[in-house]
Amino acid sequence: MSPPLRTPVVGSRPATVWIALVTVYLVWGSTYLAIRVVVKTAPPLLAMGVRFVLAGALLATFLGLRYGWSVLRVGRRQVASAGLVGALLLLCGNGGVAIAEQTVPSGLAALLVAAVPLWLVCLRSAAGDRPRSLSLLGTALGFVGIAVLARPGGHGSEVKTWGLIVLVVATISWATGSFISSRLPLPSNAFVATAYEMTIGGALMLPVGALRGELDGFHVSDVSGEAWAWMAYLVVFGSLAAFTAYIWLLQNAPISLTATYAYVNPVVAVALGALVLSEPITLPIVLGGLVVVVGVGLVVSTERPRRAVPGPAGHPTATGEPGPAVVDLRS
Repeated sequence: MSPPLRTPVVGSRPATVWIALVTVYLVWGSTYLAIRVVVKTAPPLLAMGVRFVLAGALLATFLGLRYGWSVLRVGRRQVASAGLVGALLLLCGNGGVAIAEQTVPSGLAALLVAAVPLWLVCLRSAAGDRPRSLSLLGTALGFVGIAVLARPGGHGSEVKTWGLIVLVVATISWATGSFISSRLPLPSNAFVATAYEMTIGGALMLPVGALRGELDGFHVSDVSGEAWAWMAYLVVFGSLAAFTAYIWLLQNAPISLTATYAYVNPVVAVALGALVLSEPITLPIVLGGLVVVVGVGLVVSTERPRRAVPGPAGHPTATGEPGPAVVDLRS
């Protein structure tokens, strides 16, 4: 197996750090808006499957051309592990978000997805770990916010209860994939692992989407030009550019600063949804969202690892301890 690639560590100029951080803030915050536009005219799982297969192929091609094709050579167990993580993160996680956004506004979806670190604390507790008291307080507080956001009938008739349930299940699936990834024999380099996860996870979405009947009566001509534009944005910026900026930040910026995206992204998503799609910002969204963001902020700041390294999916994982990785559903 080829040795792991090393992301070059360079001098962290404040301007460069903030450019990378703002990229992660805005791009990952805007992907909820992009998904919402895409699924208005395109089948959700088929569209996201194409997105991630393309993104994974582009990333693998870049790695092969830049470092030699041998870097993509991994063992069968590593491929199987990447497939399992890809299924949980992308098929069940991102795919669930895309399905739910057929009825749930993008800002509300982002606020519910922001709860991933809370579910990670629950999984750690179930595995016998003992989270800190402030983490438990933040988790309890965050779940109060989730209850407000996911309350049936709390957002008008246009927001279907099934969509909110799918979002919560997708969030749990993403947390589960993130949790087990540190316990599986994945490729040692974050970019190689991500290329396999994207490609396999995206490929799994296509037959599942077909089994859901997404091909019935569908014609490519039904997809709007706006949806095609946002699909390209998701592939190039959501899945590649922002992810690269994020990995760079892990190597060049304090983890305390990098981790702030976990509670900035939902705010960006709500603002963009209101500005671009005229999504209403209701009192339950304001109150429930504020409580979730505060709870997540408390968990992330309390459980922040002393030294972060890129984990299997490119997210920070603690060396020697399974702290609640700060993860994102669009990477």
